[in-house]
Amino acid sequence: MDPHSDCHLVDITPDRHGVRLDLAYAGAENFTGKPVYRRAACYLHSDAERRLQRAVELAAGQGLRLKIFDGFRPAEAQWILWGHTPDPEFLADPRIGSDHSRGVAVDLTLIDENDRELDMGTGFDAFTPLSHHGDTEISSAAQRNRSLLLGLMTAAGWDFYSKEWWHYQLFGSGRYPVLGDDVLADPMM
Repeated sequence: MDPHSDCHLVDITPDRHGVRLDLAYAGAENFTGKPVYRRAACYLHSDAERRLQRAVELAAGQGLRLKIFDGFRPAEAQWILWGHTPDPEFLADPRIGSDHSRGVAVDLTLIDENDRELDMGTGFDAFTPLSHHGDTEISSAAQRNRSLLLGLMTAAGWDFYSKEWWHYQLFGSGRYPVLGDDVLADPMM
């Protein structure tokens, strides 16, 4: 039996899902300073994709959209990130497995009707305590925006990671297998 037969990854696209994609690891504008993915693509497990659709609906009710920085991250990419910055506070040790490599985590923010990101107090992948949920050293407007994102995502059925305002994963994510680039018909790496 194929160990990846239950991977059910869905291609997340702006047209089909009403999101904006700005995939950080497909270009050099990330903490490694170089592209990690050879091909820019965003996938989520079908269970996560259903919850993403609900979050999109909830955000639209507030006049907002979701901007996605990362979704499924092949295990090979997690090793590259870990090799650059082995910081377990902000990156999952690839020997344990990242929820991104299971296809059940998404990194995202909120954008307004003019495609501008709401102020979240730090940028994506800011490896600092200022990135923690509940940090009070950021502006009150950024705290409200983080709370809005947290509320939308949790109402849509997502769990959050306390140290990264941008990261959400499915509850019980450990039951999903860690997947490599080989599960994709058109590899990202």
